[in-house]
Parts: sequence; C-alpha cells; structure tokens
Amino acid sequence: MPSLGLGTWQNTDPEECANAVATALETGYRHVDTAQAYDNEASVGEGLARADVPREDVFLATKVWIDQLAHDDVLASTEESLDELGVDYVDLLYIHWPAGEYDPADTLAAFDDLYDEGLIERIGISNFEPGQVTEAVETADAPIFANQIECHPLLPQETLRAHCADHDVEVVAYSPLARGEVFDVPEIQQVAEKHGVSEAQVSLAWLREKGVTAIPKATIEAHVRDNWASRTLELDAEDVATIDGIDRRERQVDPGFAPW
Repeated sequence: MPSLGLGTWQNTDPEECANAVATALETGYRHVDTAQAYDNEASVGEGLARADVPREDVFLATKVWIDQLAHDDVLASTEESLDELGVDYVDLLYIHWPAGEYDPADTLAAFDDLYDEGLIERIGISNFEPGQVTEAVETADAPIFANQIECHPLLPQETLRAHCADHDVEVVAYSPLARGEVFDVPEIQQVAEKHGVSEAQVSLAWLREKGVTAIPKATIEAHVRDNWASRTLELDAEDVATIDGIDRRERQVDPGFAPW
C-alpha cells in the first residue's frame, strides 16, 4: 500500500473529482481512496480512466456503508461499487464504521466471500476501536489489512496505533490535516518555517514518521502537488518531538453512531 494517497471525501462535483484523481495519478500518486457514502465512485472511476496509468499500478480502496453491512447487502453493494468505479476488483474494501447493520460474523463472512472470489484483494476496517479490531481479526478468515481512522497531530491515536501494530494491522489516516486545523498550530508552523515547506507537508511527514499511511483530500492541482512533495521532507528528532508535544487534542469527525 503506497504510504501517501488521495482522499476524496466531500469531493462530490463530478468533474472536479475526476480531474483531481487524474491529476494525482499523473503527479505520481498510486493510492486512491473513496467510499459508497461519498457518492463519487463513478467520478473516481472516470479519473482512473483518464489517467495514463495501468489499473494494476493503482491501489484503489472503497468502503461499504453502515446500511449495507448485512451479508447479502455487502455482496450486492460491492458489485455496484465495482460497476461505478469501472473496475473488476478493488485492492482494499473497508467496513466504513462498526455501526448500523454491522455484525462481526455476518459482515465479515461476506468480506471473506468477496476475498475468496477475487473481487477484493484485502479486507479493511475503519473507525474501529481496539476491542473491535481484535474481534475483527479473530472473526475474519482472511487477514484484516488496515484500520482507517482519523489521525493527525491533534489526534495522534497512540493507543489505537499500538494496538493495530500488535495485530499486524496497518493504520491509514483520514483527515490527516485535521480538516485544515494544522495550518494554525504554532508548533507545526515553527517546523514548516524551519524547512521552508507548508504545514500540510509537515503533518504528512510526521504521520509517515509514525508509520501511518495518509490520504489527504485535495481538489486543486497546487494542493495535490504540495501534498505529494511531503514524501521528500525529512523531519529530524527535534521536529518530531516538537509536534509530539502539541497539547491540543481535537477530533474533527464525531457522528452519533461512532463507537468511542
């Protein structure tokens, strides 16, 4: 899984979304993330088709929404997602939230079926707390590959990250820029000024230092390229300690059905 991807949450303008995906792929990105609930899988698929990048070179992820998590609904909705995306398989399929129709045995049995059929390459979970991670790992026949969670310098998720590591589950960070809040954090501004880069690049480089894959949303070319440039930013121990020392803890995504 490439350690930096393009997120597409709230990118619902069809042309803007397709263009962002194509631009990202042509810039060098090889990881694109979407979801049934984003209502943009067709636009993501259009972006994939526009880019001169072979399908097999792109790590493509989508997610099953909470009202589609009964066994047969997982199967049917995933087929619809594949049709919308215009692909034969996805590299990673997530359970979007452990909520709604989620039942560990029933839901994960459907994911195992999709895995066995070759329609998905990997099983993912998203927004799972430590106990739910353990339960999913012990319930699914196929490995649980990743847990996608909100993670950024204002919500470092140390306990959950450590728990995932103990169970060989990768961590993928959504909202890795805290929905823009990182731009106003003095410690991040300090590190960004030191290196002559953006606060976004600092935050993404910090996540990379923590072994976390980030999928920042970007819609315009300048932001797509700025985020991509974070791959060459090397933070030193002092930089990491400065960011680790931020005393703000803020969650940006907190729906009523969340498990925490």
